[in-house]
Amino acid sequence: MELERWVQQAQTAYGVSPQQLQFPFPSLGAVLREHLRRRPDKPFLISYTEDGERHQFTYAEFAERVLRTVALLQQRGIRPGERVATAAHNHHDTIVQYFAAWVLGACVVPLNMTEEDSRLRYVLENSQARFLFCREDYMHRLPHFCPDGVEVVPVYNDETCPDGFHSLIRRYEPAAIPEENFWDQEALIVYTSGTTGLPKGVVLVQRNLFADGYEIARWHGVGENTRMMCVLPVHHVNGIVVTHVTPFLVGASVVLNRKFQTDSFFPRIVAEGVHIVSVVPTLLAFLLEADADPLDASRRGFRHLICGAGPLTCELAQRFEERYRIPIIHGYGLSETTCYSCFLPVEQSWEEHQRWMQDYGFPSIGIAIPCNEMAIQDALGNELPEGERGEIVIRGWNVMKGYFANPKANQEAFAHGWFHSGDEGFYRTDAQGRRYFFITGRIKELIIRGGVNIAPLEIDEVLARAPGVRAGIAVGFEHELYGEEVGALVIPQEGASPEEILRFCARHLPFHKTPKVVLFTDSLPVTTTGKYQRGRVKHLFEPWRRVQFRPEDFQGKAP
Repeated sequence: MELERWVQQAQTAYGVSPQQLQFPFPSLGAVLREHLRRRPDKPFLISYTEDGERHQFTYAEFAERVLRTVALLQQRGIRPGERVATAAHNHHDTIVQYFAAWVLGACVVPLNMTEEDSRLRYVLENSQARFLFCREDYMHRLPHFCPDGVEVVPVYNDETCPDGFHSLIRRYEPAAIPEENFWDQEALIVYTSGTTGLPKGVVLVQRNLFADGYEIARWHGVGENTRMMCVLPVHHVNGIVVTHVTPFLVGASVVLNRKFQTDSFFPRIVAEGVHIVSVVPTLLAFLLEADADPLDASRRGFRHLICGAGPLTCELAQRFEERYRIPIIHGYGLSETTCYSCFLPVEQSWEEHQRWMQDYGFPSIGIAIPCNEMAIQDALGNELPEGERGEIVIRGWNVMKGYFANPKANQEAFAHGWFHSGDEGFYRTDAQGRRYFFITGRIKELIIRGGVNIAPLEIDEVLARAPGVRAGIAVGFEHELYGEEVGALVIPQEGASPEEILRFCARHLPFHKTPKVVLFTDSLPVTTTGKYQRGRVKHLFEPWRRVQFRPEDFQGKAP
């Protein structure tokens, strides 16, 4: 009973419980019906393949495919509440399948096909999915990740294949849109992308999608005449919620890319009249490295970039905004909070924007959006004052139903009636009394050197400015004397020197935070959404676990 009470409190914002919420529509299907009534001929989804082939679907054309897919699912016995999985990538078929499941009241389980087969099998088994749409690209892996008992419909690239998805849905008339209220119906189970242990299934209901989607739209001024672009993977909540659910709720349009490509990024924004794109920091670095030509996008209607889901440094933000003069609206959220929980204000002056991006050691992730509250707490659930570091906690209407079939994880996540993010941060207050939050890193990634907590992102900021560093991350590695020591993994520029990088860090950091070892690499370990996986490279620093480092005697050479 205590867990139920905590969950209820964590899903309540400003004293208003989710049961007291009112939305304009009872389901995503009802939203689709309204689009068919008001804007059937307006483009909703514009989709590009990897080789640049363009497909466009009006709301009516999209609805027809969705409702034929609903008919297929119904014929195969899928009912509200059942799980429909997708082995897919960024493609208009995938979006059709998502919305078909939601219109029916079913739950989507998106598979991240960059994961190992054993992990995919666990997701399908754990989620109890009984139906799978599998693109032709992944059919050869099917025997390795698909459990017995899961019905599979292949999605062939050739739409004329007789036993494939496209041929099947052509056999059915579009289904009727159900009249039920599906606010509390499960809509998504998204599995976390940790590097150790089994992934946890984040369960989101349709109400979560409504709450977060409407607030994202209001915050960024997304309306009927807005066009957004998706370059992030649609197996993750960022690609799903920000650039598909959000514009769908308000009758806007989406440009979907098979993947991010520096050479087509700005040309496609200009050609399609895009206003907003959601990215991760890694993509900003790629654009800078390629010196991509913005093609005067801002003067042609492009407004800003939404950026989150990964570690943005002050240095990277400054270089990008100085080069392109395009505002980065930095934000923060998790799958467990549907997607975003806070953003920098869009309407700020350039000077005020730069202050919050540059003056506090970390770029601010902004202020809480109205569907949720945020705070900083200690380990006992006590709220901490301004400037003091602790755990970022969130409660509101966008907070998940819970982790699927994982009571232990839920007990920890919902302790004291807040969702516990596992991220460390702090806040500062502006002249209006608004709390601007900052993230300093994952609590479990904190480097604990001699009992002192060190935030890796603080060191990343310095590494980003060091001579000869294209990109770099701090890594805490096992050390016999201090428990952990600080290392750095760096993608170097030509002529870079580990010793010079170490000396630069020593001039800008106290000794206990300074990297003692710099190793060069060709790539940094990241998830598909751009989050660093520091734990995967700790073993590279094994040769230095017994070395006693002194300020005057850094070890910067490879073993």
